[in-house]
Amino acid sequence: MPLLISGYMISGCSSRAKYEHRLKQELASGVRNDSLFLGLYLGMPQKDFFTHCWILNREGLIKQGASNMSVEYKLKDELKYPVTMNYYPEFTQSKISEMLVRFVYNGWAPWNKKLSSDNLEVDVLKWYEKVYGKDFIKVKHPTRGIAYVKVNGNRRITIFKEDDLHVWAVFTDMSVKREFNDTTSNAGIIHNDITKDLEK
Repeated sequence: MPLLISGYMISGCSSRAKYEHRLKQELASGVRNDSLFLGLYLGMPQKDFFTHCWILNREGLIKQGASNMSVEYKLKDELKYPVTMNYYPEFTQSKISEMLVRFVYNGWAPWNKKLSSDNLEVDVLKWYEKVYGKDFIKVKHPTRGIAYVKVNGNRRITIFKEDDLHVWAVFTDMSVKREFNDTTSNAGIIHNDITKDLEK
C-alpha cells in the first residue's frame, strides 16, 4: 500500500518529522495496544475473527454490510447523531494487521449540513479521543484536506474524510512487516495519499 503528507505542516514543524519521532518513540517502548472494538484486536487470527463476528451476529449486534463485503454495526449513543459503521480487516499471515472502518450519519442528505462528513469527522475524533486517548496529530493535505493520526505503541489510527458522506478510521499494526499493494478503492487511495511519506 503506497502510503502523502509531505505538504502537511503542524505548528511550524513538518508532520512527517513529528510523526517519525512519535512512531520511533512508541515502537521503542515495547508497548502493545492491540484493542480495536467489539472484542476485536490487532493480531487476531482470521478464523477467530470470523467466529467472533458470527457470535456478534447471532446476538443481533452486527449484520452483513454493504455488498456483503463488510460488517455493519449501528452506533447508538456514541456520537451526536445515529451512525452506521462498516468495518473489515486486512490480514497478514492470517492475522489482523489493519482494520478499515467507515462511518456515515444515518440521516445524511446533501442539504442536511449538520450531518455532513465535516461534522462527522469531528465527532469521530472526539469519540476516539475518549476511547483511545488524545494526542492525535492534525495534518493538512493540499488536496485531501484535514486528517488526524495517532500512534500509541504499535497501533496507528488515521481518521480522514472520503467525501461529503463518509469518514474513515484506519487502525494499523505498525510492528507488522507487510508488503503493501496498490488499491483502487476510494478510501484506500485517500489513506495511501495521507500516509505516503510517513512510512519512508
